[in-house]
Amino acid sequence: MNQASLHQYMASEYQGTTKVTDFDKSFKLRLATNFTLIKDLFFLLYPEENHSQSFKKLLLELPALFKQRPQSLKLQDINRIKQGDWYRSEQLTGMQLYVDLFSENLNGLENKIEYFEKLGVNFLHLMPITPRPKGQNDGGYAVNSYHEVDKRFGKKKELLKFTEKMRAKNMYLMLDFVANHTSNEFPWAKKAMAGNAKYQDYYYTFPDRTIPNAFERTLPEIFPMTSPGNFTYNVEMQKWVMTVFNQYQWDLNYSNPEVLIEMLGNLLKLVNLGVDMVRLDALAFMWKKLGTQSQNLPETHALISLFRLCLQVIAPGVLFLAEAIVAPKEIIKYFGTGPMQGNECEIAYNATLMALLWDAIATKKTILLYKNLYKLPKKPSEATWINYIRCHDDIGLGFDDRYIDEIGWNAKTHRKFLLNYYCQNLEWSPAKGEIFMYNPKTGDGRITGSCASLLGLEKAIEQNNTAKIDQAIDKIIMMHGIILSYGGIPLIYAGDEIGTLNDYSYLDDENKKKDSRWVNRPKQDWETIGTLDNKKTHQSKIFFALQKLIRLRKESPTLADNNNIVLYDNPNPHVLVYERTSEKDKGILVICNFDEGKQVIEESTMGPYGIKAEPKDLISGRPLKFVGSKLVLKPYQLLWCQRQQ
Repeated sequence: MNQASLHQYMASEYQGTTKVTDFDKSFKLRLATNFTLIKDLFFLLYPEENHSQSFKKLLLELPALFKQRPQSLKLQDINRIKQGDWYRSEQLTGMQLYVDLFSENLNGLENKIEYFEKLGVNFLHLMPITPRPKGQNDGGYAVNSYHEVDKRFGKKKELLKFTEKMRAKNMYLMLDFVANHTSNEFPWAKKAMAGNAKYQDYYYTFPDRTIPNAFERTLPEIFPMTSPGNFTYNVEMQKWVMTVFNQYQWDLNYSNPEVLIEMLGNLLKLVNLGVDMVRLDALAFMWKKLGTQSQNLPETHALISLFRLCLQVIAPGVLFLAEAIVAPKEIIKYFGTGPMQGNECEIAYNATLMALLWDAIATKKTILLYKNLYKLPKKPSEATWINYIRCHDDIGLGFDDRYIDEIGWNAKTHRKFLLNYYCQNLEWSPAKGEIFMYNPKTGDGRITGSCASLLGLEKAIEQNNTAKIDQAIDKIIMMHGIILSYGGIPLIYAGDEIGTLNDYSYLDDENKKKDSRWVNRPKQDWETIGTLDNKKTHQSKIFFALQKLIRLRKESPTLADNNNIVLYDNPNPHVLVYERTSEKDKGILVICNFDEGKQVIEESTMGPYGIKAEPKDLISGRPLKFVGSKLVLKPYQLLWCQRQQ
């Protein structure tokens, strides 16, 4: 039983909670429940003999921060404790978007709520809307403030109005908390540059290269082409500062407990704006240690759990999403392990599934997909995934080389093939993507491009090839059908619901042209959306297909994430088969053909969904037609099968 379960167990104490005194009582009960773990984690990171006063400061900070939380959100917190794991529901479907690219500003976004409702989306991840430096700012991930609104998006009062309307519509909001670093224009950084020793200790600053050189021996380069190395010399300070990502992003020094306490305050100011889920950006990098890669360290997990348990005391209705695009064996740890299982992040990106789906598209085979999914450790029952195909970022090939070798492929050659397939180095490939951060020393690189362009729609339109256009549409629908039926919260990237193609206008912008990720950050095409009722266009076909899948998802309690997914062994190397099981309702068998030709599976591989069960495809509404004992699948066909007997 994790701490959230304990709080739910004690929720009977909150019956009829509406008064200030009732909220205070519930806060004290949560603090008492989490106190021992908070203390143990704090002194694990900050030894008691040196930091007892800092711990007392943290304890004084918790009630002060709780007092700042709006009453309406305190009541929502209580209701969510009673609901339990509400975030694992089949009712949730999300969309990730840039406010300025989607609707210009927050007022415009509020006016688009009907569009989200039409599609079936009720959970939004807004890319950073906080102030950032002019010019290069890593798409807003160089932070000048954690809780103000950049004027280009509107005002804070407009964000508060928007979040209030979202709550009235039973919609959920996720915003980023860039926990690893600030911009070099953040108030702490400015004070550090002005010579303030206190704030210089909020970052990793050094008078010479001795310690930076020691770090560099084991630290990898995140952006080797645009920001080589991990330290930048600051002339004003006359010191070296750690800048793991970009020279204008200064890494925070969490070995200083004052940073933890102040960042907890920044976090609460953010969630008090009406945020339901917090995306912890770059959390794998938060703790630094000489002689290591300073990623995924045990201290990092302790630090995140400490944030989690403190937030749970103050704002228990708010969740953490781990933005950890790391190896599968590392991703699972962000849900918490050992005594902290279920007490770290409630949600994590299913980056492994995402990368493997793109592998299966390129190879037309599901062998590596099966191999990895079978080996992936089981997540805690309290946790769930964000399942996605594309996002604002690149596609990293984050699966294990040894599994590539085990199926008889050469890992290095295979990764090179994937880069060539998606990045326009193979003439026959339908994909039209671009390479990101290619490292000629290692041959490693990442892939960027829109979902539709990577799946062949852009090239098919250029060729005016109707058959290939239809095939690309089928691939887009199949890929989304998987994330909508796999265990977790499906997150659609804005524009993918209408098959938006690559946007090459970034090449004309001096601040963007060296970052190919901008090819997949286009403006939302509202002119096209206005013509969706013309159901002959590819945009319309994709939109209404996804709309139907989302509706079917919400009508199927089986698709709630109860760790109820079972992979079916299948001798056909082009087909993926899995079941979402249910003890109360009928299960759903999902079948996907990743090949451009027809494929056949035997009835015997379908378990209880064979001929005698009279299975029906929920998507088409028609019964499955068997040829003898075989089921014939069309190219890139998606089936959601349910037994009738």
